[in-house]
Amino acid sequence: MANKIFAAVTSNEYGQYDGLIQIVLPVLGKTGVAHLKARLSEALAKRPKGNESRYDSQASRLTHALQAIADGEGDVDAYIALTPAQRRRAPSIAAEIARRLLAAGRADEAMAALREGAPRERQQADDHKRLAFYSLSGDYEWDEAYINALLATDQQKEAQKMRWAGFERYLSADRLRAYLKTLPDFEDVIAEEKAMHYALRFRDATSALNFLIEWPNTWQAEKLILARHAEIDGNAYSLLDQAARKLEGEHPLAATVLRRAMIDDTLERAKSGRYRHAARHLLECQSLDRDINDYDSFETHASFVARIRTKHSRKTGFWARVSELSGVRTA
Repeated sequence: MANKIFAAVTSNEYGQYDGLIQIVLPVLGKTGVAHLKARLSEALAKRPKGNESRYDSQASRLTHALQAIADGEGDVDAYIALTPAQRRRAPSIAAEIARRLLAAGRADEAMAALREGAPRERQQADDHKRLAFYSLSGDYEWDEAYINALLATDQQKEAQKMRWAGFERYLSADRLRAYLKTLPDFEDVIAEEKAMHYALRFRDATSALNFLIEWPNTWQAEKLILARHAEIDGNAYSLLDQAARKLEGEHPLAATVLRRAMIDDTLERAKSGRYRHAARHLLECQSLDRDINDYDSFETHASFVARIRTKHSRKTGFWARVSELSGVRTA
């Protein structure tokens, strides 16, 4: 069995055997694991050395297999030893090592590993306490591991600073939830309101919309859409379609604005492969028209249709889709 596993993981060119070792490790027994480990180690030792700039896919497969065994045996030191010193300075690798050290109850060593692999903006910090103020830049996974290391070393206040800074940097709903969860009653409400106002002013309107829909806060999402509609990326189809569906019940104008953004993007760039979807969005806008009493500064549905019909009259493929879906002749 160990020989078969060795043959599989060393021919794992397409990742088809990823996770295999974790599955079979319990049934191999000590003898089988020892034999597999010996074969993998021997094969790794025979790989060419001296050219670190050239990627060795076979060496990588062997290393990952040995690290999987180390994880299965709970041997953190073996896992770390299989990671070249230079790679340990990469934030994502440092985070992987730190997670294992934290699970083993070795928080101080986890902190040291994270300092060694800190993103460049943080390496100038004098100590770990100052690192909390640098989390507006850098690696998300590293941040997460560092927060857990702070918590494991009883530094809740510093962890809270990093959670909030991480929310500001990434508009991370997970970071904000973790931040609010530790606050006393009423303080969490005030902090959440502050976070919503921050999201409304976030430098990228599409990212802000994504956060507000994920949170969810549809009332603030409506406010964002109506105030910053020109900044929203009409090419973000997956987000905008999902957001429109969530908003259309209580906020039909905001949902319409999002669908118009997708329609405009499709027609302006002549994305014929999306004409069917754009036609559906147009009919959805028509359906919502009766629920909108005041378009405010936005075009009415009739004005919008008239504009795109004039501007994009030659895009017959789109209008044919509209006709097909509506059952009404459009030409």
